[in-house]
Amino acid sequence: MSIAAVAPELTAGTWNIDPGHSEVAFVIRHLMTKVRGTFTEFSGTVNIDEDLAKSTATAEVKMASLDTRNPERDAHVRTADVLDVENYPTMTFKATGVRAEGDEYYLDGDLTIKDVTRPVSLRVEYNGVGEDPWGGTRAGFSAETTINRKDWGIEFNIPLKGEKALLSDKVDIQLEIQAVRA
Repeated sequence: MSIAAVAPELTAGTWNIDPGHSEVAFVIRHLMTKVRGTFTEFSGTVNIDEDLAKSTATAEVKMASLDTRNPERDAHVRTADVLDVENYPTMTFKATGVRAEGDEYYLDGDLTIKDVTRPVSLRVEYNGVGEDPWGGTRAGFSAETTINRKDWGIEFNIPLKGEKALLSDKVDIQLEIQAVRA
C-alpha cells in the first residue's frame, strides 16, 4: 500500500503533532448520560513511510491534564481510585503500522495506561494536507477506538440499583490530530 496511491499530497517523513491544534478526547457513560473529557497536555510524532503499512507514530499524554469541565470529578479521577496520576503520570501509544480494510484504514499499536500495555487499533480518517500561514505544511487526521477500561486496571465503580453501575466499562477515545512536517 503506497502512500502515493492513498494520499498523493502526503509526503513521507516525520510529522510533529501540534497540541494547540489537536485534541485527545474520551467519552464514558456516567449514570444515565455520556461524559466527555479531554487531556490538554500531550505530544507525539507521526512517521509516514513510502510504504504506508510501515508508518509509525508515538504519543504521550499527561494524565493529570484530564479535563471533564467538573473540577471535583476531575480531582477524584486523578486519585489512586481511578487513574492514579501520581504513580502513573503518562499514557503512551506506540503505533506499529497501518493496515487497510476495504476503504477504511487502521493504525495498530500498543496503548499503555497504568503500566499495562495492550494492543489497540485506531480507525483513522485522513483529512488532507496544506500549507499554514506560517510557512509550515500540516496534515490532518481523525482517529477513534473503543477500549474496556478494566483491561488497563481501571476498576473503580459504584453499583447502582437494577444491575447498573456509576460508570460504563467502555471508553470511546477520539483524536483530532494536526501534525506539522518536521
